[in-house]
Amino acid sequence: MMKQMLTFHDYKPEMISFHDAVIDGLSKKSKSIPSKFFYDERGSQLFDLICEQPEYYPPVIERRLLKKRALEIAALTSRGRLLIEPGAGSLEKVRLLLDALHPIAYVPQDISFEHLKSAAHALVADYPWLPIHAVRADFAQTLPIPETTPEAPRLIFFPGSSIGNFNQSEAKTFLHMLRQTAGVGGMLLIGVDTKKSETVLNAAYNDKSGATSAFNLNIISRLRTELGMDCDPINFEHKAFYNAIAGRIEMHLVSRIKQSLVLNGYRFELEKGETIHTENSYKYTPQEFLSLAFKSGFAKIRHWQDKNKLFTVYLLAAN
Repeated sequence: MMKQMLTFHDYKPEMISFHDAVIDGLSKKSKSIPSKFFYDERGSQLFDLICEQPEYYPPVIERRLLKKRALEIAALTSRGRLLIEPGAGSLEKVRLLLDALHPIAYVPQDISFEHLKSAAHALVADYPWLPIHAVRADFAQTLPIPETTPEAPRLIFFPGSSIGNFNQSEAKTFLHMLRQTAGVGGMLLIGVDTKKSETVLNAAYNDKSGATSAFNLNIISRLRTELGMDCDPINFEHKAFYNAIAGRIEMHLVSRIKQSLVLNGYRFELEKGETIHTENSYKYTPQEFLSLAFKSGFAKIRHWQDKNKLFTVYLLAAN
């Protein structure tokens, strides 16, 4: 009997609805909408476009590091592991590692199920030897592994510096969850953006093509099309800047005019120039990140940086 090479598992993540998150976030003195709501199908496509922009250096440098170090990583991890990728998105970066790592199976996890399905079908077509168990889940809350996956030492792959979307307390909690999922003999391969020139950082989140702006403004489009809110993206503008004190990039939507947003009887007043905070992206020196990782139950095996030290890839062992 032929082994089934592609399976899908919907864990129906329990999370606050877009509707409730908007009411909660816009009711606060400092208005906000959680960044997880960027990633509807259109948002996921726009993020892929951001990753192609010349100003947005992390994907280019991370891909270069992974491609250059793939055989070295495989020698350190050994082949045949169960490869798990939370927040897998378009499944592009994992392609740089598959031939070297030759995992026993691959478990990509993402909250956008349709985007994940499309990417998984494309991957299995190119790697017909690889069993893929695609999982719909919210990785910020849980990292479910289907019972159909084989038993093997685990390697968690978490690229893209997505760890930066958590504040430090949340990051420590999340890393601890990764440690628990990795289990005995497990490892973590993670990409982390570094602290650097504010000019470089600000340019990365304000690309000339407007891809990041469109990505940010897509939340306003969702408010209108999905929730029926009377709002228009033209009345907002994208703002992103590096907050050196907090060590993070902040993204906001700035109201161009004084306006009222109404949703199911709730009215939210925005003054001209008032912002809705949509995302943070924390940056770490190697010393800062390794300190966080050690506190979460990991030990360093090795790390790699580009020559300009713009980005770091770490291989960690679960203690």
